[in-house]
Amino acid sequence: MSRARVPLRGSLFGRLLTASLLVAVCAVAATTWLAVTTTTRAIRTQQGQSLADDTRVYDTLVGYAATHSDWSGVQDLVTGLAARTGRPVTVTTQARTRIAGSGTAVRLPYRPTAQLDPLRLDPVLSDAGPIDPRAVGPYLLEARDRERLRRTAGTIVRCLRGKGIGATITTLPSGRPKVVPARPVPAGTGEKACDPATLRVPLRSEALAVKQVSDLASKCMKQQDRASLVVYADFSWYSYGTGPENSERAAQECVNDARRQQLRAYVSPPALLFVGDRSSPETSGLHLTTGNTLRIVGAAALVLLVAATVTTLVGRRLVRPLRALIRAAQRPADEAVRVPVTANDEIGLLTAAFNDLAERRQELEEQRRSMVNDVAHELRTPLTNIRSWLEAAQDGLTPADPDLLALLLDEAVLLQHVIDDLRDLAAADAGRLVLHRELLDVGDLLDQVTSAHRGSADLAGVALRTEPTGRLDAHADRVRLRQVIGNFVSNAVRHTPAGGSVVLRARAEGADLVVEVADSGTGIDPADLAHVFDRFWRADKSRNRRTGGSGLGLSIARKLTEAHDGTVSATSTPGVGSVFTVRLPRSSYDCRDRDAQGRHGSPTTPTTPTS
Repeated sequence: MSRARVPLRGSLFGRLLTASLLVAVCAVAATTWLAVTTTTRAIRTQQGQSLADDTRVYDTLVGYAATHSDWSGVQDLVTGLAARTGRPVTVTTQARTRIAGSGTAVRLPYRPTAQLDPLRLDPVLSDAGPIDPRAVGPYLLEARDRERLRRTAGTIVRCLRGKGIGATITTLPSGRPKVVPARPVPAGTGEKACDPATLRVPLRSEALAVKQVSDLASKCMKQQDRASLVVYADFSWYSYGTGPENSERAAQECVNDARRQQLRAYVSPPALLFVGDRSSPETSGLHLTTGNTLRIVGAAALVLLVAATVTTLVGRRLVRPLRALIRAAQRPADEAVRVPVTANDEIGLLTAAFNDLAERRQELEEQRRSMVNDVAHELRTPLTNIRSWLEAAQDGLTPADPDLLALLLDEAVLLQHVIDDLRDLAAADAGRLVLHRELLDVGDLLDQVTSAHRGSADLAGVALRTEPTGRLDAHADRVRLRQVIGNFVSNAVRHTPAGGSVVLRARAEGADLVVEVADSGTGIDPADLAHVFDRFWRADKSRNRRTGGSGLGLSIARKLTEAHDGTVSATSTPGVGSVFTVRLPRSSYDCRDRDAQGRHGSPTTPTTPTS
């Protein structure tokens, strides 16, 4: 059976590779998507919770710093914040010296959560502006001043409402009220009672502090060659001149710097805030919780389960033909089972090879049965004859004379001939047929065969001759090669009618030695020509020994030729004759170099050929 090559696209390997890559890509993509989605959701949730906790802790501690000139009493506040948020909180100086903290001291991370400075608020954790409004310092109003300003604010609100403008009153940490109109108040109302700016005028208790801020801000502006400022009690400001386009921003910065210089003595010094993770006090930042980690692991396990299920289904589909082959191979040897070929891949080729093997096994089984029957038939005939004559002699029906003994001897010789033939075939099949090679003259060998069969040929009226061949040497087993040619000659004489001829000839063709035995006999039917070398085969189906021998001669001739690394063939034309050809290689032995050595009888090494 020729070896077929399966294209990669339709092969089992290609399908397995494609299925594996597809499952792997889908599994990786699904796992990545689920992991990213779950992680992102978890991060957003934790980030929001962490940011809320950080904002709460930061706002509380900054409020403490804005209302206290130092951090000496902040420990209880830190402990309470840690208990409410479930996260460790630590406050240190700028040099990372511990001021207060929840629990035992831990190793602080490299980066703090935030800086605690009410005069410079963190824009991420607070939207109250650059300075915490709770840092009032000298601007804390007394009760009578608060009441006075509250009445003024009430008058302004009523006035605005009378003009159809809604307004609300908010109270600053310093106690000063502030009127917030629902919409801008149009200029030129003409009524001072409706102007919210009335509340900006400093009270007597605030005048000195407000003037100090104005002076510091004006000094800052003059250093930048800008106009001086007038700062009001609500820290709004007015510029005396016009400057560059960014003078408004510069003025606001100068006012903020002035307020920081003024309030620094009233607030706690800047400190560092460390808010750790719930699971690890030594870390500050974002970490997945146990629940989120379990969700990610669950998503990955789900993808793994789906991938395993798909792989199992694909694998079962791919191995289904293999299981059919296994079931067929497990059937009894005498049942020839055929498996349908379902695909043109490696499994399809394996199935076709299995079917071919099953067919050949069935043929061999039939040949074995036929051979057993043939052997039984060949042995039964002479044994039956011997038994019949011996029983007749024992019963006194036939005299035990020399004629009977000669008849029994002929039957015994025939039986021995069949047994010897079977032994030779068994030795050849097992590879135990030993050849004693020597250098021999093929012409002399053909003459010897002709002389040996001259008597039988003369009795049959067949002319047996050898055509001159010249000097042709061969390195072969003389006895076995003579047996091969003798079998062909015996078969040719047996099937050649009286008046016919049998010719032996030999020639060299390239590196081969060719020996032919040609007869002018009845010939072989083309349908039977392919079976002439089969065991126990005869053209005469009646198995008449007058027209055939044991049926093993040509099979033995083929085995002996194959042991010489040669081949045998037969050609025939019915009514004209047949030609049996033996072809042996000559390249394995240089006859010209070893001619003298062979003629002097030098020993040769026996070889054991493989059949």
